[in-house]
Amino acid sequence: MQIYLDAVWLLNLLLDWMLLLLVKALTRDETVHPRMFLGAVVASLIVPLTIFYPEMILTTVPGKILFSVLIILTTFKFKSFRRSGKQLLLFYFLTFAVGGGLTGLHFMLNQPFAIHSGGVMTMNSGYGDPVSWLFILVGFPIVLLFSKRRMDEHASEKLRYDEIHPVRIQIDGKDKTVPGYIDSGNQLSCPLTKKPVVIGDASLMNTWLRSEEMLELKAASEKMDPARIPLRLQHLVQLIPYQGVDGSTSFMCALRPDFIEIMYEDKFIHVDKVLIGIQFGNMTADKTYHCLLHPQLIQQSLVYSA
Repeated sequence: MQIYLDAVWLLNLLLDWMLLLLVKALTRDETVHPRMFLGAVVASLIVPLTIFYPEMILTTVPGKILFSVLIILTTFKFKSFRRSGKQLLLFYFLTFAVGGGLTGLHFMLNQPFAIHSGGVMTMNSGYGDPVSWLFILVGFPIVLLFSKRRMDEHASEKLRYDEIHPVRIQIDGKDKTVPGYIDSGNQLSCPLTKKPVVIGDASLMNTWLRSEEMLELKAASEKMDPARIPLRLQHLVQLIPYQGVDGSTSFMCALRPDFIEIMYEDKFIHVDKVLIGIQFGNMTADKTYHCLLHPQLIQQSLVYSA
């Protein structure tokens, strides 16, 4: 059997790169793409190293663990031991999940490839059967997307919608903390920017808006007339189209916050890509909470730990 090292290395480079991209997506990390590719290059070096030096420490369990730590530290910026540890465990989990999926498809379809301790190898003459390459390059992203989708669904199932959480909202340099309710029925987002919309009631909006400004914004929303927006607020206010239950199209006035912070399960979720929709009335009669949180804000923060 001939092993073409360049073909095996290239295949592993692509697989490692896609795995690290999935880790980045699930942990919502902001690592730039050149560093992601550098991490994939480091990860793929295990192929020539284990082939040319089969007795080196990298073939042992401690050596593989240390090499995995090197991959994570090379790819992602170190922020804390806890975060890097979660990224390492997620990298292992995805490797096992995707590798197991490919192995299952291999036995089902009997395709000619092998998963070696050092990586994936084709086992035919030349650079491998074209079918085997097609199987891996097509099957791997499918298994990858399936794994991500299942983790997203698990995060949605884990999310508890019946809780009220403290929410800190800062708009134009002024902030206020109020109780917020995670509303599974709130799926409103801006069709242009795709930003999720948190809905705040009048008592919350009074922190930033005067009573006459509230009336002008209400008129702008009802008349669908952006010209009615007060000049002082034009850099903060955005009209969001949405479809009512009767099928008619309406517009909601929304403010662009500096950021919002949600206290959820003893941690703060910081979000700046969000809009605050205005409800011209109280959210509840007893004023238990003053804003409806979009579930996507919580779900995305749970994906990497789901």
